[in-house]
Amino acid sequence: MTSRRKFLTSAGLGGAAVLASPAIVKAQAPIKWRFQTYAGAALGEHVTKPMVDYVNNAANGEMEIELYYADQIVPTGELFQALQRGTIDAVHSDDDSMASPTPLRQFGGYFPFATKHILDVPVLFNQYGLADIWRAEYEKVGVTWISAAGQDPCNFNTKKEIKSVADLDGLKLYTFPTAGRFLAKFGVVPVNIPYEDAEVAVQTGELDGMSWSGITEDYTVGWAEVTDHFLTNNISGAWIGSWFVNQQRWADLPDHLKQLVMAATEASHTYRNQWYWGGEARLRAKGDKLALRTVPANEWAEVEDAAKEFWNEIAEEGEIQQKIIGIFREYNEVINQAGPPYTNG
Repeated sequence: MTSRRKFLTSAGLGGAAVLASPAIVKAQAPIKWRFQTYAGAALGEHVTKPMVDYVNNAANGEMEIELYYADQIVPTGELFQALQRGTIDAVHSDDDSMASPTPLRQFGGYFPFATKHILDVPVLFNQYGLADIWRAEYEKVGVTWISAAGQDPCNFNTKKEIKSVADLDGLKLYTFPTAGRFLAKFGVVPVNIPYEDAEVAVQTGELDGMSWSGITEDYTVGWAEVTDHFLTNNISGAWIGSWFVNQQRWADLPDHLKQLVMAATEASHTYRNQWYWGGEARLRAKGDKLALRTVPANEWAEVEDAAKEFWNEIAEEGEIQQKIIGIFREYNEVINQAGPPYTNG
């Protein structure tokens, strides 16, 4: 009886412990990130949201990302500071728009004629060493750079018809800081306003149009509704944008979730590549809202030649700038020798 009594007692305690365990061992709360993109909601649906959805659907409740669009938490020009201090945990933006306090700032967005096509961007970063430069420079300022990708070219959509380089003179255009600095050489007046205000600014006459995107974005966000012409000449073949995370938040993330974030980012790059590449062709061929115009190649060569001088100016600003310009020159020499389809003809 003594042995039986001891067994029942221990069994009862064991049972009680088992029954109580769910109340003691609670599921860990998910890691939550606040993520802001440079893009407005209509564009962000395609350029940023696929990455966020991937993580939220695959994280098994361990991680949740809240997505915010352009200027919803802070203005785009303050994104870097907000990321640095942890107001925002992660950002999708170009270095130029978010006012990066590094020598890389002007190379994000549209650096004049650095690229010809969307795939030039991952090649430059992964095969020509830009990834190592970006990673090292952002580590110095307390931000983790995780990836870069290309997007659309930088064409012009305007109210006024552009048929020559001279027609750029006096145009008030919504554009990126470095692109604006370059275009000012041809009399363009760069205008800096919140992204979501650009459409109304064309309607009120504050803007004559945009030098901000390819034709896919013009149709997606409504700019094709307020402008009349699309110039097929561009000043850059692909936007250079990156994905950044607050350094401490990245360090705190378990390794398997870091891998998930990277997989989601790369998957979103793949989606973006085909969305833009197909959209640029389809809307030029079949779009009915913007009349296509082209400045003859021999005349547009004036703009391309000015870009070479612009590169020289930037290279003189510092060692990092010189190194990046050297990479652009090396890559352009390779693709020019390779010929079509790497060059335009």
